[in-house]
Amino acid sequence: MMGGGPVEFTLATIPAIRQAPSPFPVPTLDDLRRGGAFEVTSVQAPGPAGAPDISLLICRPAGVTVAVPALYHIHGGGMMLGDNRTGVPGMLNHAQRLQMAVVSVEYRLAPETPHPGPVEDCYAGLAWTVAHAAELGIDPARVIVGGGSAGGGLSAAVALLARDRGGPALIGQLLMCPMLDDRNETPSSWQMTGLGVWDHAANEVGWTALLGDARGGPDVSPYAAPARAADLSGLPPAFIDVGSAETFRDEDVAYATRIWRAGGSAELHVWPGGFHGFTVAAPDAALSRAAVAAQLSWLSRLLV
Repeated sequence: MMGGGPVEFTLATIPAIRQAPSPFPVPTLDDLRRGGAFEVTSVQAPGPAGAPDISLLICRPAGVTVAVPALYHIHGGGMMLGDNRTGVPGMLNHAQRLQMAVVSVEYRLAPETPHPGPVEDCYAGLAWTVAHAAELGIDPARVIVGGGSAGGGLSAAVALLARDRGGPALIGQLLMCPMLDDRNETPSSWQMTGLGVWDHAANEVGWTALLGDARGGPDVSPYAAPARAADLSGLPPAFIDVGSAETFRDEDVAYATRIWRAGGSAELHVWPGGFHGFTVAAPDAALSRAAVAAQLSWLSRLLV
């Protein structure tokens, strides 16, 4: 099951799960405006070659006349669920404190759109955002990519693409419990069999939706599963956090370790007893407050 719901999580049940009520309310435009703190607009940006346009949700501090830093947000949902409002309230909490814009991308979902469609949508939206930074009131030299879960994995992949294509010069990557490794064979992945909101079986479904029969095989692209990247040098500084009681724990620790080995910068937090999505499910818990404060502290230091 996923999220404690009654529907078994399989490829066949994805349409039903999408139609089920969300355990977390979808934010309205008024919610996103935060009582006038943000101006909220949507734009259609060109998608990858031969693909549809991409919808970008843009939340910019109201009344600010100078160019502001931006968090380019990629939502979670196991590669199969969610939209460009998913996860945005948490990002706005940081943006409101730091006078940042949030640009959230609507990417095509698996299994209807397998790899490379989702990551190419995310990259195209980022490239458009940076190219149009002046009209958006964004500082193109202070753009951070980030997201949680599948959005964290896609953020890591976008950072790899930007490096390898000579694309936008990101100043950071905010990877919150990122989904990085299609092989699904770490000790923490097996420990979580049958447990939590995203267990071993759910992880297999998500990666199969994205990769089909290639999942777990020898030819998976690092732009699909960043843990497959042979070279993690030359990447922007990373913030990586994960709970100790979740599927992604070991792959996330390994990713931070490999960034350090490549001479890069990574700040790693493994939150004791934290389960997948604990900061959203239990925002008032002491552990959640500490995790959110660590994210905010890292962003603050990055933007100095």
